[in-house]
Amino acid sequence: MDTRERTTAVGHLDADCFYVSAERVRDAFLVDKPVGVLGNQGACVIAKSYEMKAAGVKTADPIWEALVKCPDGIYVKRDFRWYEVLSRLMRDLVHELSPRVEYYSIDEFFFQAEVRGGRTFQDLAEAMRDRIWERIGVPVTVGIARTRTLAKLISDAAKPHGALAVIDEDEVEQFLAVQPVTEITGVAGRRAARLAPWGIATCLDLARADRRLVRKLLTAAGETLWWELNGEPVQAIHSRRPAHKALSRGGSFGESTADPMVLYAWLVRNLERLIEELRFHDVAAGRLTVMVQYKTGHTGAGGKSLVVPSDRFDVLLETARPCLRQAWMRGVQATHMHLIAENLAPRGQCALALFDPPSQRIQAEAVARVKEQINDRHGRFTLRSAATLYLPSIYRDTANAYDICDIRGKICF
Repeated sequence: MDTRERTTAVGHLDADCFYVSAERVRDAFLVDKPVGVLGNQGACVIAKSYEMKAAGVKTADPIWEALVKCPDGIYVKRDFRWYEVLSRLMRDLVHELSPRVEYYSIDEFFFQAEVRGGRTFQDLAEAMRDRIWERIGVPVTVGIARTRTLAKLISDAAKPHGALAVIDEDEVEQFLAVQPVTEITGVAGRRAARLAPWGIATCLDLARADRRLVRKLLTAAGETLWWELNGEPVQAIHSRRPAHKALSRGGSFGESTADPMVLYAWLVRNLERLIEELRFHDVAAGRLTVMVQYKTGHTGAGGKSLVVPSDRFDVLLETARPCLRQAWMRGVQATHMHLIAENLAPRGQCALALFDPPSQRIQAEAVARVKEQINDRHGRFTLRSAATLYLPSIYRDTANAYDICDIRGKICF
């Protein structure tokens, strides 16, 4: 083991029951109680506390089933904006102890682990866990190892609120020997079934298997895992988010409809959400697709390319209208709609349209800025486009105040 190996490793930090933990940060009444966080329409459980899990509630359980399993549970509205606030605070604290951090998801980070001055990796794991708990109040688990795959395996095994560094080769071997191969991210039932006839049941079995056999059974992705299990880092830490190939907004209507005016209202609503996302990532759409799903199981789709990539509401609405007409099935009950922006281009690096009058462009940009400023100050979508129809049942459920909001995907910053 050389000096570099003794001072540099890979860490994985994962928040414990993050959505529930975030709710407990601002409401201590929820601590030690069975808590479930509900999804967009309040119809299913998207996260649950360990207490609720012990009662048999699973992620994605419908609310009516969860209530039977855990009648004493507390079910709360999800608040992804609040979760993102805490996620960013966690990111900043990880940065205090690591020079290189990958924002893997809203509650999960990989980081470069470095120790100096006589400290150990175990010291670092405990320091990072304790710092986040003391400053933010979110319990996290930290694992440190030679590679990403090993670090995630270790943090998963150390939950909840654990901190564990396993660097020594003998200790790694002992750890892998008791971990089922299905504990590895990317090795689920079907892949495990391919390995079983070869006697590969544990992580150590996979690490000790012939590399060429692993590649044959699990392709190049499996070979990557093989190298990582053997302590050879193959997967780098990506401190910068890779560029998106597409952005999408949409979802369930909550109640099916065949009314074309209601469908148009959803088109406007989802387009505003999509434009918000385009501006967040500082890109413009070169192509727009509208997809509508129906109760019959059919899906209608319409797509159109833009002459010049844009994130302007007026331009994208004119593009979206004919797409909706293509996707519409007259008289058939629709249940979902999704808008997909593709052929993304960096905002500000797109050529101007030849037939877009400067005065119209300047006015559209000014309106967009005013909307953003008002909504940033007074609440999301407080000010809407004039194209929005007066359909409050779509834009807000007054009974439960479930307003539609979004998660920013797997890599969320």
